[in-house]
Amino acid sequence: MKSRRIPLESNIEKYEPGKGMEDGFEPLSDVVTKGWIVTDSLVKVKREDGTIICPYIKHRRGRTFIGEGDYIISQEDGTKHVCGADKIWLRYEKPEGLA
Repeated sequence: MKSRRIPLESNIEKYEPGKGMEDGFEPLSDVVTKGWIVTDSLVKVKREDGTIICPYIKHRRGRTFIGEGDYIISQEDGTKHVCGADKIWLRYEKPEGLA
């Protein structure tokens, strides 16, 4: 049986470091050594002590690390997701006036 997903209002913002949009940070060294993901395009923030950290969003399946150019989707129920710039407007309606 096929069905269409019920529309859900979402707030979509392009990720900007320093604005508190992420749920936490993980040291890049841990992401590289403990993860199974490609780290080339991840957002990397350098702390004053020289440590490089990567921001992430927590959700029911775990964590999603934020990549360069990604968008943060916040739904009415407080759930957050990360979506790449290459897919965001294929999955969501583009707001009027946005080029």
